[in-house]
Amino acid sequence: MEDTAVLNTNIIVDSPNVVYTDSEIISSYDYSDARVHGNILTPTTERLVFKTERHVPRVGALLVGWGGNNGTTLTAGILANKLGLSWETKEGTKTSNYFGSICKSITVRVGIDDNQKPVYVPLNNVIPLLDPNDLEIWGWDISGVNMGDAMRRAKVLDWNLQQQIYPMLKEMVPMPSIYLPEWIAANQEDRADNLIHGTKFEMMNKIRHDIRDFKNSKGLDKVIVVWTANTEKYCVVRHGLNDTAEHLLNSIREDSDEVSVSTLFAVASILEECTYINGSPQNTFVPGCIELAERFNVLIAGDDFKSGQTKLKSVLSDFIINSGLKLQSVVSYNHLGNNDGKNLSTPETFRSKELSKSGVIEDVVRANRLMYKYDESPDHCVVIKYVPFVGDSKRAMDEYVNEIFMGGKNTIALHNTCEDSMLAAPLILDLIMLAELCTRIQVKRDKDEKFTKMHPVMSILSFLLKSPLVPSGSPIIHCLFPQRYAIINFLKALIGLPPESFLMLEHRLECLRNSDRE
Repeated sequence: MEDTAVLNTNIIVDSPNVVYTDSEIISSYDYSDARVHGNILTPTTERLVFKTERHVPRVGALLVGWGGNNGTTLTAGILANKLGLSWETKEGTKTSNYFGSICKSITVRVGIDDNQKPVYVPLNNVIPLLDPNDLEIWGWDISGVNMGDAMRRAKVLDWNLQQQIYPMLKEMVPMPSIYLPEWIAANQEDRADNLIHGTKFEMMNKIRHDIRDFKNSKGLDKVIVVWTANTEKYCVVRHGLNDTAEHLLNSIREDSDEVSVSTLFAVASILEECTYINGSPQNTFVPGCIELAERFNVLIAGDDFKSGQTKLKSVLSDFIINSGLKLQSVVSYNHLGNNDGKNLSTPETFRSKELSKSGVIEDVVRANRLMYKYDESPDHCVVIKYVPFVGDSKRAMDEYVNEIFMGGKNTIALHNTCEDSMLAAPLILDLIMLAELCTRIQVKRDKDEKFTKMHPVMSILSFLLKSPLVPSGSPIIHCLFPQRYAIINFLKALIGLPPESFLMLEHRLECLRNSDRE
């Protein structure tokens, strides 16, 4: 096979480091870093070989909390795109799209042309990715309302679009789910009419049965489970309860009150060898759950969808501190009126959200010890209030106060209106598409004989999550641009291309400019 990689047959990239076969892409990548020992900096290079299956299988997604705003918006959006629908609004005709999805809406620079101009291709042309229109979607919900009426209850999409989608959605009824009122706000009780009963072990086995039944009835190769239900309170991590896989499984068998609903879904998914993504801020992935994923080599990712205010905060804190300004205070205020806001109106569930939002500036502060001492960090306050009238249109207000030259102060105040579920829905799609890709990738060091799967904890998806879960001992990166380029450079490595670089030496060094003219 010649060393030529074809991107969706319309762009050709020649590389000595990649081989395409009918079934696989095999690429090599030189991973370079520098290790510091005392005052000695030592460059290191490790050659990695990636093997990526080209065939995209039949994939299904099961959403926990399917009947909520995110689930109904995502399902309706996929149907609208699949059918190519358009609808009328007071601003004119709108057409279906996947704006907000990096997999469907952004481009990647793959090189330069003969005139030294950059060449860009759609990100989903770099490597074979799942087409959202081919995704089978179903799920569980504690409310038995059909998806058409649930969409109307959410009040997210334009009414003319809802009218077109409603006949199809009303035929979709969520499977019964698990409701344990001690884990979420008491105000959710009025929705809880579609429930699984029994011990926690019995409920977990019912979830496992539902996964198998969905997979077999739809003829699927893979199932990915996504938690998009209510935020739970934090659970206790304790020796003998959930600190190891065996302790966690025993706690489920013994019907322990201290095993959360989201952890039950995660364990059920792992035992069925299905990728599990946690889209809420609670600590679903207790140590025993992570150990179980590692034992079964099942991919997991979390925590909490990063769709609005936190994404902006990860950009601004990076910009401020890396511009040499000392960020001293960050105050974030939110009010929203959807069911997520209603659930977060209690202190226990709000605490989970507060923790996921508060860690976003830590790594950029930690990286700068010129301005910050080792025990110093900016004041950081997060407030969330429930205001029913604003519905899904969340208001986010931020104030950043920076210390500048010679004792001066600089204040940045922002107001951000987030259409919460319309930002989250394409983000969920990205998580599903990239997680599915990760299941098709194997890697080895050049000197090793066998390929292995990726680490079960998919930290590569940190760009899409507020409080990214990482393998034990790994640094947590919150800054948005490093997270974004981690995904882009990873995809480029899979087809033998070098990582993204902004050196542009061909334009900045006279010797290279002269050689181009010659």
